[in-house]
Amino acid sequence: MRSSLECLLLDMLRYEQIAAGSSWVGEYGSVSVPEERAFLASISPYNPTPEGRSLSRALIFTTTKDDRVGPVHARKFAARLEEFHKPFFYYEIIEGGHNLGANLKESAETKAVDYIYLTRKLMD
Repeated sequence: MRSSLECLLLDMLRYEQIAAGSSWVGEYGSVSVPEERAFLASISPYNPTPEGRSLSRALIFTTTKDDRVGPVHARKFAARLEEFHKPFFYYEIIEGGHNLGANLKESAETKAVDYIYLTRKLMD
């Protein structure tokens, strides 16, 4: 179970310029094509700004060494939420990659963070 925004592209209007983003143009489309840009804008959690929207406290998880999505998406999203005073919980592990952790200990710790987050959400 993942309750976080793990492994997601979040800024869909700029994903092509972030790390390996250009490799997903065939899957998601390109902002240089007007119809595809409209689609990307409609699915982008980062755009439009969360101002005025009611958001529950998000769990944003990333790994520093994720070579596919990269931590910049999670970091930018957390900064955007902070800019608009929206609540969130940010968790970044140093090792790992495009997964829960580099080893069983990190994977277990990540799952524990998920369950603590879920438990707190259920108790609110």
